Amino acid sequence: MRLSWHEIRTRASAFAKDWASNQYQQGQTQLFYRDFFEIFGMPARRLAAFEAPVQSLGKRRGYMDLFWEGVLLVEQKSKRCSLQKGRPPALDYFPHLKESDLPRYLLRSDFQSFELYDLHEGAETSFVLADLPDHVEDFGFVLGIQKSSLRDQDQANSEALHLVGKLYDLLNEAPGIGEELERYLVRLVFCLFADDTGIFEPRDAFADLLEHRTREDGSDLGRFLSEFFQVLNTPYDRRSEALNPDLAIFPFVDVDLFSERLLAHSFDRTMRRQLLDACGFDWSNISPAVFGSLFEAVMGKRQRRALGAHYTTEKNILKVIEPLFLDDLRSKFARLKTRRNGGRRSELTAFHRQLGELKLFDPACGCGNFLVIAYRELRLLEIEVIRELRAYVAVEGQHVIDAPALSLVDVDQFFGIEIDELPVRIAETALWMMDHIMNNRLSLEF
Repeated sequence: MRLSWHEIRTRASAFAKDWASNQYQQGQTQLFYRDFFEIFGMPARRLAAFEAPVQSLGKRRGYMDLFWEGVLLVEQKSKRCSLQKGRPPALDYFPHLKESDLPRYLLRSDFQSFELYDLHEGAETSFVLADLPDHVEDFGFVLGIQKSSLRDQDQANSEALHLVGKLYDLLNEAPGIGEELERYLVRLVFCLFADDTGIFEPRDAFADLLEHRTREDGSDLGRFLSEFFQVLNTPYDRRSEALNPDLAIFPFVDVDLFSERLLAHSFDRTMRRQLLDACGFDWSNISPAVFGSLFEAVMGKRQRRALGAHYTTEKNILKVIEPLFLDDLRSKFARLKTRRNGGRRSELTAFHRQLGELKLFDPACGCGNFLVIAYRELRLLEIEVIRELRAYVAVEGQHVIDAPALSLVDVDQFFGIEIDELPVRIAETALWMMDHIMNNRLSLEF
């Protein structure tokens, strides 16, 4: 079973730190790429050949630094030989490769920077080593995941909402669930998101259970999901020793989402298939802020007009919250960073406490889009503050920093009022999802 993206990003962060000072090509390329492929849990020797001989233009004999037939060609340089724009020399090898061996991807690197070319799509991605954790999905082909040229974020959001809307329609047409449908749906969406973002480990554990532990006709799926939801709501120390090990690996989800016992819904073959189709979508591409669109996707137009529900884009949310409070906070932090007197550390610490004491309230919060984005932005600002404070730890000779203990900004600082239950559930769930994402970000940073 392949690694989750969270584990891959964690490995990429460690890799970037290990190789941060390397600038030489001779004798290092093979070790560099053995470590690189280990980020994805894939041994390089099973995939690619080092120093593969090939004829280049002009009938000269050349050697490809790394060659993975049909997939990847690597051109490695030392730091002193900066990457040049224009035609990569490695392309000179292509006329002498068999059609079936022509790689889709070309990677140029000098150990500290990367240029990845998708030769099928004509796309180029450039970044430095320190930013590798943010670009691991660009290397999904290492895991056999091909990136679609059409899969931009808006399109991914649209596809996710289509999947959820179709699932809602099927559940809504079947008897038995009634008014609980909306809460049931939000639980399922949480599980889909958790399965792809590291809340559930290993990745796709939930999808594998549905695929292999339930009948194809869907007759036992409702009972299975009821048991599964109960497991998520049970702390580890209160779980039965007889609990199936396949269920015992799932975490205790310490939120109210699973606290209420819902009736076991009846599924059929089509509904089970639709849920598995939704599991097959990569939910790690979806921001919790888009869950407001899910609200609109599953409500009838008449109800939507009556309640005045409206999804506000992230761009427009930032237009409101930046002048409201974010701009002032960022300006104050910028001033504190430039100070060089003896009180700089204490003032940074006081500013950090201020972030942890803020209270944000949306009196008509809907699905919580404003709260979710505001929480994310405050956590990002806090990470910058912790980075500044961490410099003092290094100066004082300490080598361990308990980053989670230093994070003072918490979802409990955020409040909202909403008249309808479904958007409330979505807002709660989206905030906890964003909390998980930012905790991962904090973990990678430190």
